[in-house]
Amino acid sequence: MKNRLIKNTKKIDKFLINFLKQQKSSLLVKPMKYGVISGGKKIRSTIIFDIGKIFKLNEKRLINICAAVECIHSYSLIHDDLPCMDNDDFRRGKLSTHRKFGEATAVLAGSSLLTLAFEIITSKKNNLSSRQKSEIINLLANCSGHTDSYRFWFF
Repeated sequence: MKNRLIKNTKKIDKFLINFLKQQKSSLLVKPMKYGVISGGKKIRSTIIFDIGKIFKLNEKRLINICAAVECIHSYSLIHDDLPCMDNDDFRRGKLSTHRKFGEATAVLAGSSLLTLAFEIITSKKNNLSSRQKSEIINLLANCSGHTDSYRFWFF
């Protein structure tokens, strides 16, 4: 399992680094990269990747979907670390994004990672049908908004 995590992490990080390089010049790319390429194990992505491989799904498409999931997860972590939430100074042994780049930049970088996830899914390079893109976007939205990821902040 550990080897699969490492292997998948490298593939997903490589995709994300390349995708971020293609973004228009923005002061947010550096903090976005810092937040999403931060040494996490990418367990969610590995589960998705492994299930996709069982069903013989295209590896490139799987990596894109996994990268989108990691963007959403990283956005939630960046926002969770903010002073108005948990006010954590560190994440995965490094300064949290708001401590390294400032609170306002962290909010914008986290929000940008959320929208980047949907940009990845809708990319023409994905070769997904409009219906497939719509279904994936719907699933991601349902798992990352008020119905799921924010639930823990209120309890």
